[in-house]
Amino acid sequence: MPTLNDILIMLPEFYLVAAACLLLLLDAFMKPEQRPVLHWLSIAVLLVGVYLLIMGQAPQTMAAFGGMFVRDQVSEILKVFALLTTVLVMIYARPYLIDRKLLIGEFYTLMIFAVIGIMLLVSAGNLVTVYLGLELLSLSSYALVALDRDAKLPSEAAIKYFVLGALASGMLLYGMSMVYGASGMGGTPSLALEQLHNVMAYTTAPKLLVFGLIFMIVGIGFKLGAAPFHMWIPDVYQGAPTPVTAFIASGSKLAAFGMAYRLLDAGMGDLSQHWQPMLAVLAVLSLAVGNLVAIVQTNLKRMLAYSTISHMGYLLLGLAAAGPEGYAAAMFYAICYALMGVAAFGVMLALSRAGFECEEIADLKGLNQKSPWMAFLMLLAMFSLAGVPPLFGFWAKVLVLEAAIHANMLWLAIVGIVFAIIGLYYYLYVVKVMYFDKPAEGSVLRAQQDRPLRVVLSLNALSLLALGLYWGPLLGWCRRAFGL
Repeated sequence: MPTLNDILIMLPEFYLVAAACLLLLLDAFMKPEQRPVLHWLSIAVLLVGVYLLIMGQAPQTMAAFGGMFVRDQVSEILKVFALLTTVLVMIYARPYLIDRKLLIGEFYTLMIFAVIGIMLLVSAGNLVTVYLGLELLSLSSYALVALDRDAKLPSEAAIKYFVLGALASGMLLYGMSMVYGASGMGGTPSLALEQLHNVMAYTTAPKLLVFGLIFMIVGIGFKLGAAPFHMWIPDVYQGAPTPVTAFIASGSKLAAFGMAYRLLDAGMGDLSQHWQPMLAVLAVLSLAVGNLVAIVQTNLKRMLAYSTISHMGYLLLGLAAAGPEGYAAAMFYAICYALMGVAAFGVMLALSRAGFECEEIADLKGLNQKSPWMAFLMLLAMFSLAGVPPLFGFWAKVLVLEAAIHANMLWLAIVGIVFAIIGLYYYLYVVKVMYFDKPAEGSVLRAQQDRPLRVVLSLNALSLLALGLYWGPLLGWCRRAFGL
């Protein structure tokens, strides 16, 4: 029976569920000309959610519903940035949605339900909660990808995402069932992550446990978009409407880190000698595939898709360190990537309009002559993604490499450094196209005049420089979350 304390611990989640249902009702009774109000209401709902999280932050870990839901500093940080990146996506999406007649209530309610899925996932204290949060996020994401029902490419991307996502979810569930069964070999079987952690050392079926762990790693790898489970990323990034791509590239990566941390550290921490080398292999494959294939891309969204794969390789460097320092560095990296990714896609949205999708790298030719400010914002995003000092992305890379070295994985850090140098090429190529190529003949490239988009996008991109110069407080917040 739920208690008042359980409800208070989960107040931000309950509030967002109620708000999403209310927005659905409002949308049903709104006239088309009133639909823009829904946009600002949705943003207000998410900002109130941020307020509830920050004001209700407890100094110690709290659990609700018999330990199924855990509220601690790790989950609070991930939730705050998931909500903020979703707000950014919504602001950037407005002109794009209006131009394509996609400013509909479904976009906002699905985004909010996806964020609720992220919040459940990063606060999971039980295998059931992990799966519930993952499926809520995934199902909302499938529908968002297929938002433009009249276009062929989004529908095709949504089907690929759904089929491959269902396969990965099935493998994750199969792995969970194996772990649950193995936990009963040395005592009472349990779905609670804390109890699973406690019985790891006493189970009489270690091979079954490792077998289940392998399938769980597959599910985590798919959600992160790590190679060789990356096959969905390029097609989904290219096929989905650009605002949806921005959300998948930012918010869902925060969720994937939260899921990996909960399952591997909270649930399977005593098996780190088994999952550490698995994550190290995934990191190397992701760095190699992401950086090498990104070089030959001409489509900007596909290039950023392979860039995502390489960045997940760096995030895995931190996770593979299997300690508080590595986890803090990996969370710092996930937050950094979310802000960088949403800024890059924000510039693309600012340059897109009815009849023109800014999706090819060639579309950016001569952007500095057409719109110097947008070219500068994109330059900040590209340089930060490349890890050029003193931008935010540089320090994120340094921290995960340092964590790998401290975990006695110098070889892995060296691989990361080599591929960071290789990755410079395709980011610098985008900058070269913007600043040194002449605009294409008959170029229609120009930036949206939507004031909220321009102001917030400018703050987003400039924050990459500000956080690069003053990154200590954010890192301190991440380190405190892991007891450092």
